[in-house]
Amino acid sequence: MKKTKLFAGLLVASSCFTLLTGCGGSSDGSSSEASANEITFWNPFTGADNSNLLKLIDEYNATDPDFKIKNVSLKETDMYSKIPTVVNSGKNIPDLNIVHAERIQQYVDNDMLESYDDILGDYTNITAENYVAEAWNLGEIDGSRYSLPFDIHNWGTYYNQDLLEKYAPNALDDNILTFDEITEAGKKAAADDVRGIAVTWVKPNYLSLLAQEGGSLSEDGITPTLDTAAATDAITEWKTLFDEGVTTKDGEDPTQLFLAGKLLFMPEGIWLQNNIKDAEFEWGLTNSPQLSDDISQTVNWASSHQFVMFKNSERSEEKTQGIMDFIEWIRTNSVEWAKAGQNPASLDILSNEEYQEMPQSLFISSAEEQATLKIFDYKYNGYVAEYLDANGFDAIFGKTSIEDFVNNMQKEVADKVAKDN
Repeated sequence: MKKTKLFAGLLVASSCFTLLTGCGGSSDGSSSEASANEITFWNPFTGADNSNLLKLIDEYNATDPDFKIKNVSLKETDMYSKIPTVVNSGKNIPDLNIVHAERIQQYVDNDMLESYDDILGDYTNITAENYVAEAWNLGEIDGSRYSLPFDIHNWGTYYNQDLLEKYAPNALDDNILTFDEITEAGKKAAADDVRGIAVTWVKPNYLSLLAQEGGSLSEDGITPTLDTAAATDAITEWKTLFDEGVTTKDGEDPTQLFLAGKLLFMPEGIWLQNNIKDAEFEWGLTNSPQLSDDISQTVNWASSHQFVMFKNSERSEEKTQGIMDFIEWIRTNSVEWAKAGQNPASLDILSNEEYQEMPQSLFISSAEEQATLKIFDYKYNGYVAEYLDANGFDAIFGKTSIEDFVNNMQKEVADKVAKDN
């Protein structure tokens, strides 16, 4: 069980509010080209985590590499809209890019990515055994490697230690929080006007439970399977918690309730730590809510930021080697990224004593915990996410029926997939 009152320096990740650049990058990555000895590096880190990234890049550039990194941090939506435009035009294509794991399959299918196959042999430490498996494995498609992992970030559950001792003193002895334990503790807490668990971002809450129920987004990688019994059970589990008075109510702010000491459990991403670091009570971080207390059955929704190279006829072999030098350096120098509330994908981080004290280290500290991390890399994951973001809260709060929620999800996603194909 990871507990802390404060970890100074942890910064919330993936907050994309404004467009920032550093290390000589242009505002949109297109108006200034890198020099022959620079690697133009596009990424979607424009929130508080941008400062951590810039420190990493400055540290690397201070080693006087043959190719220095020119950072271009773009608002996430802007970056993803620019990528197909520049790749199709053949102009101002970044040398190196960070993208989310869920997008890689589509980029490969659209013949947009270079593989690392021809150069990986020269970097014998950039291998599967040195990375978290879930982050490493998705980069290999049809026998070729198209991405290398930077991190693996996931969903977990924050808890108020004082409230835990009052309402569920033994629930986390095994570091696994079950829905039965949530229900029991939540009903006790409700008597004191304390919420048992927060209804937060529906997508990771729902997807981790869908996998626990034995469901999947697609059986063949294309056709969605979203109107199954597993899909129904996954959303019903959360609806039942709400009906029994265990959850937060529609319109309530979970983070504010948590900080006010009025919320026991808050499912959230490991990157949220900066938002609660000044809480006036001891808090901890554990696994996402689970159906079973068996660690081998535990599922924590995860995603990963991955290094990719979009096809670019102007990228020289020397520059590609410079890119690999940077990725190899990151492999053993990623503690600054961990300070952004992330889990580096490189297992080298486990030997760092400072990292071992960070709450999110729980999730990669053992082989059993690493196996709980699941990236839903369905090619059309974005369509599922859009539906869940737009309709998930209504299903949980009883504004739409579970049957309509599930049936409409299948139809909407299937229609979009058919249009794409």
